[in-house]
Amino acid sequence: MKSLLGIAALLAIAPCTQAASDFVKGDDTFAGDAELGATVTTGNTQTTSVKGRLAMKHELGNWENLYLLEGLYKDDTKVVTAKRYLGSVQGNYRFGDRSYMFATGAYEVDPFTGYDYKFNTAAGYGYRLYQGNNSFLDGEFGPGYQYRRLDNEQQQDLGYTSESNWVAHGVLKYELGISETSKFQQMLVADYGDTLDARSETSITANIIGALSMKFAVIVRYNSDPLDDKNSTDTETNMTLLYSF
Repeated sequence: MKSLLGIAALLAIAPCTQAASDFVKGDDTFAGDAELGATVTTGNTQTTSVKGRLAMKHELGNWENLYLLEGLYKDDTKVVTAKRYLGSVQGNYRFGDRSYMFATGAYEVDPFTGYDYKFNTAAGYGYRLYQGNNSFLDGEFGPGYQYRRLDNEQQQDLGYTSESNWVAHGVLKYELGISETSKFQQMLVADYGDTLDARSETSITANIIGALSMKFAVIVRYNSDPLDDKNSTDTETNMTLLYSF
C-alpha cells in the first residue's frame, strides 16, 4: 500500500485554474499560474509565513490536464504553527463545450490534523451548469476513495494505523469577470463518506501590470469528525503575487 501511495503522490503534482496567458501550437495549449506570498518579522517578535502555489493547465484536443502544487509554512518564535503540502492532478475528456468526464487524485500532508498524509481519488462526470457573458459555473460529481495514514501518536492512542472509505465526490467552480483586469473565483470540493471533508476557496484577483497580478484568497477546510480535540474548521487568509505564463 505504501508503494502504491508513493506512486500516486508522484502523479499528484490543486482548486483547477483559468490561465491569463496561453501558448498555443495547433490543438496543443499550455498555461499556468505561479503564486508566492511571504511575511518575515525579526526582533522582539520572530515569525515566518510562506505560501506558494503552482497551477498548470494542458489542453490537447479533447483532453484537458490540470496540475497543482501548493505549500504553506508558518512558525512563531521558532515554533512551527502550520505546515501543509498539497499535490493534485486531474484529467478531463471533453465531449463538447459543456460536458466532460474526469479522473482526479490528490495527496496532502498536514501533521497538525493527526494524520501523516491523506490520499483521495475520484472519477465521474462534469458539466457546465451555467454560462454567462463574463461568468460560468461548473459542477462535477462521482464516486471516490479516501485513504488517511495516522501519525505515530494517533496510532498508539487508537490502536490502528490508517482509515479508508468510499466517498461521494463533488465539486462546484464559479468564476466571474469583474472587469477586464480582475475576477472573482469560488471553488467548493466535498468528499462525503464516513465523514464529510470539504474545502472552500474564495478569491479575488486583480492585474497589476502585464502578467503580474495580486490575489486575495480565503480558504476554509472542514472535517465533520476530527481526531481528539482538533477543530472541525481551519481557515487560511492569503495575499499573494501571481504570475501567469
